[in-house]
Amino acid sequence: MESTRIDRWLWAVRLTKTRPDAAQACRGGHVRINDKPAKASATVVPGDQVRARVGDKTRIVEVVRVIQKRVGAADAATCFIDRTPPPPADVPIARRDRGAGRPTKRERRVLDQFRSQN
Repeated sequence: MESTRIDRWLWAVRLTKTRPDAAQACRGGHVRINDKPAKASATVVPGDQVRARVGDKTRIVEVVRVIQKRVGAADAATCFIDRTPPPPADVPIARRDRGAGRPTKRERRVLDQFRSQN
């Protein structure tokens, strides 16, 4: 069966910009293969589920094809199936006008209630 290192695969399918970035994500515990922490040298095979935190987003992808060299973006997109859930709907954010002064007691209660719900 064909397999490759996870850091090499993450770089090849363009989930990380460089291979050292992928290795550092693995060392930092930001990469999991089938819900198990992955070292940079862990192997990945077709059918594996890879969860990687890249920047501020967590990507969940299923490996379809294993590649070892970086390819074009169109070819890289065919190597995995993106299972990342869509971002949550926009949550209303309470905003105050700049220079409006301190919040009133009623506004503080509303803010506290909003914070306790989230």
